[in-house]
Amino acid sequence: MNKQFIISFLFLLIASHSRGQGSAGFADSIRKRYNIPELNYAVVSSDSILEMYSLGYKKIGSDRKSDIHDLFRIGSNTKAITGFIAALLVKQGKISWDTRFFDLFPELKKNANPAYSNLNLLDLLTFRTRLPRYTYTNKFPTETQFTGNEEQQRYQFILWSLKQKPVPITKDSMSYSNLGYVIAGLMLGKVSGKPYKELVADLGKKLNIHFYFGQPNNIDTLQPWGHNEHLIPEPPGQNNKLDWLLPAGNITISLPDYARFVQLQLQGLAGKSDLLSANEFKLLHYGRPEFSLGWFYNSDDSGNVFTHNTGNPGTFLTNVYVFGAQNKAIIIFANAQTGRAEEGENLLFEQLRKIYIP
Repeated sequence: MNKQFIISFLFLLIASHSRGQGSAGFADSIRKRYNIPELNYAVVSSDSILEMYSLGYKKIGSDRKSDIHDLFRIGSNTKAITGFIAALLVKQGKISWDTRFFDLFPELKKNANPAYSNLNLLDLLTFRTRLPRYTYTNKFPTETQFTGNEEQQRYQFILWSLKQKPVPITKDSMSYSNLGYVIAGLMLGKVSGKPYKELVADLGKKLNIHFYFGQPNNIDTLQPWGHNEHLIPEPPGQNNKLDWLLPAGNITISLPDYARFVQLQLQGLAGKSDLLSANEFKLLHYGRPEFSLGWFYNSDDSGNVFTHNTGNPGTFLTNVYVFGAQNKAIIIFANAQTGRAEEGENLLFEQLRKIYIP
């Protein structure tokens, strides 16, 4: 190893360290300026953590400092996890992308709106259905309309969903609906013989990732508290509507564990995963225009294609951006869902993109 190489290597090492520290300082200034109690972020490649920092406090007005292993509710970023589970079950031959819902649940067809008669797995997971929009803020159905445990309530919620008036769409156009993921989750449970939470737990064991569900402070009050649009902390408790939407948006996870899942996406897109082929990963990310299986895709001002999604379950705000061709991904977690937090996360993303994406 010659002297010039050693000098160059040390320069790159110092520059990389300085760059990481600089990003953390910038991120913390964003956190303070935009009133975000806790801000965690990471930049990863398929095999490396380029930056990973935890900044701020677990709850507004608290002196409990953030921790890199803190749990965050990731909202709609759950969808990519559901899509990945579906792809694994398709590969195992337990279901196919064109399996129709009513082929698995014929007893439900008679009370459903005829517009939903041909719902299939791929259409449900890529928003190519006529199902209406639904989120936890919808007034109906009310939390008192359904009874039983969480699984029983989600089944009743699906029965209600299938009776709703369909929305008009043109052929192969996208129509965003959380309902598609809830219905798909029921299909995955039927063909595997396991409820959705067990499928997620199995995936966690396979990937060495810890997945949780619901509010972090329900799991442990010392975990981060989410904050609503008025920066009011959300106390521990159950939100039945978010529980109904579980396969669409109710997973909770730490940044290091989520980074591991995102690194798997980079590995897979490069053909370096034993779980799915490169083409199967490309189907997940790019299989259909605008939105595929849990991933929106777009391009930046330089023409770099990336896939992304946002989780906004009411009191948390999480964003992920996957630049497959550049082998980089950016992840940003906040424990506040406010307009200011959204602005701050966008600014941090742009800063990190300029540094890491050529």
